[in-house]
Amino acid sequence: MKRNMWGSRLGFVLAAIGSAIGLGNIWRFPYLCYENGGGAFLIPYLIALFTAGIPLLILEFGVGHERIGSAPLAFRKIDKKWEWLGWWPLLFTMFGIVLYYSVVIAWCIDFLFYSVKLSWGADAEAFFFKQFLQLSSGPTEISTIRTPILFGLLGVWSLTWVIIMRGVSKGVELANMIFMPLLFVLTLALVFWSLSLEGAMTGIAAYLKPDFTKLTDPNVWVSAYGQIFFTLSLGFGIMITYASYMPEKSNMTGSALITALVNSGFSLVSGFGVFSILGFMATTQQVPVDEVVKESIGLAFIVYPKAISMIGDFGPMFGMLFFLSLTVAGVSSAISIVEAFVSGVEDKFSINRKMLATVLCFFGFTGGVIFTTNGGLFWLDIVDHFINNYGLVLAGILECIVVGWFFNLDQIRKHLNKVSKIQLGPWWSWIIKLFLPLSLSVILLNQLVRELSTPYGGYTWASLIGIGWSWIVISFLVAFILAAQPWRTNNHLEKGRGDEL
Repeated sequence: MKRNMWGSRLGFVLAAIGSAIGLGNIWRFPYLCYENGGGAFLIPYLIALFTAGIPLLILEFGVGHERIGSAPLAFRKIDKKWEWLGWWPLLFTMFGIVLYYSVVIAWCIDFLFYSVKLSWGADAEAFFFKQFLQLSSGPTEISTIRTPILFGLLGVWSLTWVIIMRGVSKGVELANMIFMPLLFVLTLALVFWSLSLEGAMTGIAAYLKPDFTKLTDPNVWVSAYGQIFFTLSLGFGIMITYASYMPEKSNMTGSALITALVNSGFSLVSGFGVFSILGFMATTQQVPVDEVVKESIGLAFIVYPKAISMIGDFGPMFGMLFFLSLTVAGVSSAISIVEAFVSGVEDKFSINRKMLATVLCFFGFTGGVIFTTNGGLFWLDIVDHFINNYGLVLAGILECIVVGWFFNLDQIRKHLNKVSKIQLGPWWSWIIKLFLPLSLSVILLNQLVRELSTPYGGYTWASLIGIGWSWIVISFLVAFILAAQPWRTNNHLEKGRGDEL
């Protein structure tokens, strides 16, 4: 079976960056930086980037490129007993993350249109929770589907279908060649605009003012490593798949370095825009910055709409640019998750891409409907928490152990050194074998201990088990079922590029 290929290295790098840069870069990193020591947080963040993020991204690029396959095929070529490890992250991202992530993108699309007339009025918080979401009292209370969100969701999946159906070079690559430059231009425009607002420097000072005493807090370091792991789409199986589409002579280590640095640079620059707006709000309302700061969804759909209303005549234009940038960042990440799953199914079952894309996007849309209901925000919160804090971290630990201890890791390293300008020493192998499994285990155990003492989000154990843990367990079982199915292609019989080394 002839493998799909990128049209250029630039297309590959932009696609990898598109997968890494998502909504979290814009609304999660700035808040984490602010909460964990401001400018001082950049110390553990950069240490985490170079000791964990970049080495693990290099590993995923190396595995995909050397084994020449999507995550299931790559792990099958390592040993047939590990094929399930390739399927598992694809399943809980395709039928977990992308289902609720596409709904958040649908919110962004809706708010893009709401920005035209500032439809949220004088109380953005009440508008978001009571009118837009019509939020119920808990995850078990699901009575209505929010039509505006449903139509936005249909738009997201229709766009995803068009892109995925067209293939790697004419679909995913072309989309990212458009999306990424557009996202960078939009972000820079918003940042420079935000910096021109009154009080912007007050926000920037709050964002970056260093508090070095925070560096003695172990949780700050756990947050830094956790952010690096999540922001680079590690453990998803995406980067393995994307690297497998590259020709034999490709600078993989250099591409990983570019992807990681651009992603982190984007997060840092986005923070300037976010905190300039917060400084503007604080100055306008004559309150401290900490009174207007919110994290995650609250920042994007409550704080920003409030700020947009304060800007004046240009508020609607600012709002449209902001929510368009969120939409572009979200879609580029969403299509990477779908593409990774499509590639895995293509590699094993040789199903027609157009039919496969149609079926997956249909089920993606219908599966996402639960998150469009008035109880959808609770479902989104629980599923996101469990997949990100348990599923992906555990997948990362197992990935390092399997490749590091049950495969000849030096074969991957020698292959990468053969095709790349930047040379990896034995130190890289020991980071993969020891440091990364240990550091990711600390993140996992830290979260687990906190959760056992205090149930996440104040939810009932029934909700956490029924919605959160079940998602992880079911995808785990289905991964073994898929791995047990016979191969309908000969892809798994082909050798890796480094087998002759």
